[in-house]
Amino acid sequence: MDFIDLKTQYRRVQDSVNARIRTVLEHGQYILGAETVELEKVLAEYVGAKHCIGASSGTDTLLIALMAYGIGPGDEVITSPFTFIATGEMIALAGAKPVFVDIDARTYNIDAKLIETAITSRTKAIMPVSLYGQCADMDAINAIARKHRIPVIEDAAQSFGAMYKGKRSCAVSDVGSTSFFPSKPLGAYGDGGALFTDDDNLAKLMREIRVHGQDRRYHHPRLGINGRLDTLQAAVLLAKMEIFPEEVEARSKLGDRYSAMIEEAFAKESDPARKVVTPYVAPDCTSVYAQYTIEVADRAKVEQGMKARGIPTAVHYPVPLHLQPVFASLGQGAGSFPISEAAGNRVISLPMHPYLTEAQQAEVVQALKDVVLGG
Repeated sequence: MDFIDLKTQYRRVQDSVNARIRTVLEHGQYILGAETVELEKVLAEYVGAKHCIGASSGTDTLLIALMAYGIGPGDEVITSPFTFIATGEMIALAGAKPVFVDIDARTYNIDAKLIETAITSRTKAIMPVSLYGQCADMDAINAIARKHRIPVIEDAAQSFGAMYKGKRSCAVSDVGSTSFFPSKPLGAYGDGGALFTDDDNLAKLMREIRVHGQDRRYHHPRLGINGRLDTLQAAVLLAKMEIFPEEVEARSKLGDRYSAMIEEAFAKESDPARKVVTPYVAPDCTSVYAQYTIEVADRAKVEQGMKARGIPTAVHYPVPLHLQPVFASLGQGAGSFPISEAAGNRVISLPMHPYLTEAQQAEVVQALKDVVLGG
């Protein structure tokens, strides 16, 4: 069994993928070719944003957004410690200080109720992470940001396609940033990412920053990076967008079915040490289940037991950012963010992709039950 099955997906879209790649090979515009422009239009329409700026990765998009706001040394950016390193890493690489705020224990997203106390005169942005496939509490976050006149950059690397109160992820803040890493809900065949905004000036700045700060050929009014989306990756993503809405719907149904199966399997278990916590999706949200992540009391036992039964698992993420050696200088040791730390010790992700069958899910859940309950 595959943790993520990209081969089945490719067989479904291979004719379109191959044709689009062949077109690129024939016209030879490998950087910012027509497919990149076409993809930006398709993605902007899908998300419901005025502008889409394709970029080289979902990591570079975060840096581009920070640079567009002029964030640098002496500034602070509020974010979650329970995320992939790229979020805090790009804040630091911009020269700013990541200021961590603990997460909501149910959604694993930043706890909006704790944000305002972390705001100082140096706070220049809030960067919530829409983890595991659903958006953070964006209305509450945006309200705080408006009050303090600071922008919100949604790190939506895992939530592209998800809905929040009728709006799509990436269109629920000043800037939305997403990733097209191959394992993401919408994945390229290499690195890629995109930025979304309704702000004309901000879009102009981000377009320039992704091409070395260039506003016209060989004219550079600002510093930038080499952050362009390759035309070949745009071609692949255009082919995948043809089926992406169906895959989003499939992910939602699969996630619901996983939860129903697990809850039924453990319904009679009252011992907290033998319970499994399934994902919580807020009533006003949908999740694309970039990962289907559960909580267990003894993760090492579950990892080993599932592996012995041929079921792959993964952990997203075992060490919160404040406990990473690279951020030791912040002086936030164990106990600083207890909910993030507890999640880091308990979360484990099960196989998840749009082509999982009910039989495969049943196999995963039966193995989980056997491991946890000693079947």
